[in-house]
Amino acid sequence: MEFRNNQAIYLQIAEMVCENILLSRWPQGDKIPSVRELAVTLEVNPNTVARTYEFLTQKEIIFTKRGMGYFVSEDGKSKAMAFRKEDFLKNDLPLFFQNIDLLNIDFEELKARFEVFKEEKTSTFSVDTKI
Repeated sequence: MEFRNNQAIYLQIAEMVCENILLSRWPQGDKIPSVRELAVTLEVNPNTVARTYEFLTQKEIIFTKRGMGYFVSEDGKSKAMAFRKEDFLKNDLPLFFQNIDLLNIDFEELKARFEVFKEEKTSTFSVDTKI
């Protein structure tokens, strides 16, 4: 995973965990990788992953079963979506608006491009699900 310089690594890992939950790669109720497993996969210090998991536990996106590991909460998907949505609206959307204003892009062009994006995403997903 390539980390950005403008945000704490544990928060970037939290976004990645939430993405896996939102994409149902890690379904609600299922066990997620241990702190050590994820740290090795991402090539980060286990303390960073532990901080991520503590953060997500506080947000009630994941929970721990003593001696068994971490699991996705039953309402983890909706809480992950709320977390990611809040983060996007607070941090990414203002920069997006700044750029569309600077580049004089109107909402009709954005809407048309978004529709193409959704169509391409849907056709790609359909192909992926057949495999």
